[in-house]
Amino acid sequence: ILIAVTLAVAAIPEGIPLCVTISLSLGCKDMVKKNVLVRKLAAVETLGSASVICSDKTGTLTEGKMTMVNMFAGGVSYTVGGKGFDPTVGRIQRSAGGAEGGNDIGVRSCLLAGLLCSNTTLEQVQDSETGETKYEPKGNSSEAPIVVAARKAGFVESSANEYKRVLEVPFSSSRKMMLTICDISGRSVLCSNGMPLSGQDNFIAICKGAPNFILEHCSEYLSEDGSTEPMSGLKRSEILKIVDDYSSQALRVLAIATRTMEELPFDLQDEEVSTDERFHRCRSNMRLLGLVASIDPDRDGVPESVISAKGAGIRVVMITGDYLKTAVAIAHNVNILSKDDDDSVSAVDCGRLRPNDEYLKNTAMDALTAHTKVFARARPEDKLEIVKSLQRQGFVTAMTGDGVNDAPALNQADIGVAMGIQGTEVAKGASDMVLTDDNFCSIVAAVEKGRAIYAGIQKFVAFIMSVHIAEVIQIAVCIIAGMPVMRTPLQILFLILVTDLPPSIALGMEPGESTILQDNPRPKKEPVVLAWMWASMVMNGIVLSCVIIAVYIVALVLECDGSVLQEDVQQVEDYENRLMAARTVAFISLVWAENVRSYTSRSFDKPVWRNVLGNKEMQKAIVLAQLCLYAAVLIPYFSEKILGLNGRDIGVRGWFIALAGPFACLVLCEMCKVITAAQMRRYQAYLATQQAALTKGHDDVVNEKMAEPAARQDRFQPAFSERSETIEL
Repeated sequence: ILIAVTLAVAAIPEGIPLCVTISLSLGCKDMVKKNVLVRKLAAVETLGSASVICSDKTGTLTEGKMTMVNMFAGGVSYTVGGKGFDPTVGRIQRSAGGAEGGNDIGVRSCLLAGLLCSNTTLEQVQDSETGETKYEPKGNSSEAPIVVAARKAGFVESSANEYKRVLEVPFSSSRKMMLTICDISGRSVLCSNGMPLSGQDNFIAICKGAPNFILEHCSEYLSEDGSTEPMSGLKRSEILKIVDDYSSQALRVLAIATRTMEELPFDLQDEEVSTDERFHRCRSNMRLLGLVASIDPDRDGVPESVISAKGAGIRVVMITGDYLKTAVAIAHNVNILSKDDDDSVSAVDCGRLRPNDEYLKNTAMDALTAHTKVFARARPEDKLEIVKSLQRQGFVTAMTGDGVNDAPALNQADIGVAMGIQGTEVAKGASDMVLTDDNFCSIVAAVEKGRAIYAGIQKFVAFIMSVHIAEVIQIAVCIIAGMPVMRTPLQILFLILVTDLPPSIALGMEPGESTILQDNPRPKKEPVVLAWMWASMVMNGIVLSCVIIAVYIVALVLECDGSVLQEDVQQVEDYENRLMAARTVAFISLVWAENVRSYTSRSFDKPVWRNVLGNKEMQKAIVLAQLCLYAAVLIPYFSEKILGLNGRDIGVRGWFIALAGPFACLVLCEMCKVITAAQMRRYQAYLATQQAALTKGHDDVVNEKMAEPAARQDRFQPAFSERSETIEL
């Protein structure tokens, strides 16, 4: 029975669940320092296999601090000076000649209308760090540039309060615009030196949103002198060209249009008229006042992080509601699109995902998303379809989001990433992790940390399993050969939970290799322990067993008058104390050898002397393990009566014999790394071949789709047929 219990204790790796939990928990703690709050423990491990990161633009890839730099109003182009949200810095000037333009009819009319169609305010606050007073917008980041520019044009904070708002239709991803209706009863002009009014109109409807959507509903436009001209097809094309020019400079463009009315086309008190119906009745026959173009600077470090992600085999995808050309320009700025990319293939308008408001079939959708890096004019529901498509193709997808409508996509993604600053509680609740700084760089840092944690788990699993393999072999050899069993169940438990556990936990905290982001993402269904790892564990277990068995035999010969077998040892005088001494020598040698093994286990293929002191936690763990060892073999009563060990009686000779174990283990385990390194290279080559085959499969499907005749709306919208070959992943 005792032998059976001993084998059972030696065979069961009871330390692995504990080490995994501790490793993941400590990893979550470290990620908080990188501005990543992990809500689900399993996400730490999943991060290491991420192969696609789908990111929002505003506030994640960019700073989210939009500043107006250009505007087009009354048929004239203007430059808006200044930086940030300070309205006292910078002027509005005509682009041609630089003349002052802040008092022009078109500028004042356009900016006041934009102010009346906004809910953002500008406040002076005190910086908590510097103590300086600064301006800070409260509200939507897209409206902040309009509010700041309006202040530069002379409008004060209370200007909007002079116009009673009677209706508001908020912005939505489907409408792509916001609408407000204000009371203008008794006014002959919109404002001082502003657009003239008929005097009979009582209400003005103001639309602010995507230029191409608003221009569809404009029948006239405001000219430089305040008069109106009909919106011809040629004029609409000219304005769209201006939009394209702004967008190609990575500027976000909004159009502002108005419609004056004597009476509202519906009864405000009639609750049966839906919001959408009110919106549709007011947005027709509008007058275009102008365009405002704002820049949202790239976040520091984002271009470098995108390059790091690409080097890690991760495709970065930008999903934005911006105009296509704006999205393309920004994607080039942050290195999502490179010079070698074909913009007409790598960047698409999300309208192509849902022609006629119905999403493409799976095969056509997968062919479209296979290599796309930029999705423009996206709706929240588009994110969900994009994630599903990428997952069908075998990609492990991380998706960012901040709104309530983003929750389904965050929940569907392998790793849902919510924004901590701008994110809603619904989005955070559906996510696996939260970025406390809303910064894309934090995602890449989290992926790197996730890979390091996963690699650490593999290392300590390999270490613990090799120790258990060695324990089983040692006990089995003793039983088969007829020698006294090398150690008792209590000694084995002490080894595993006291002297082996601290180094195992330290291995789980091992810093990642400097080249960890140069490796390809591991396959989604790849097991934690690979075939070459099993081979390494078995080899190291056999090495450890052979070395300790040899030490044990030498100790038996010296302590038991040359006797090795059980029946001979029992004939020796005072054999119990002598056998205890031999077991003590083997026990000490095993602890030392396993401590050496914990250092060699820090890398499967690198030599032990490379950065040998790089893991500070390992030094602490070894000191703790050594203290426990000496307490186990030297403390009277505890050592001999409880653990059956006695280090006080083995003498100098016994300690020197034990010292042979770690030296032999170090040399032989390092030699085993030569075989393991060769197996690792073969496996990495296999993964590279599989990745190349998968990529070629996607390329073939895309090429087939591109070759099929299809109508083209413009050079950024090549249509795809719904017929496609199925990729066998």
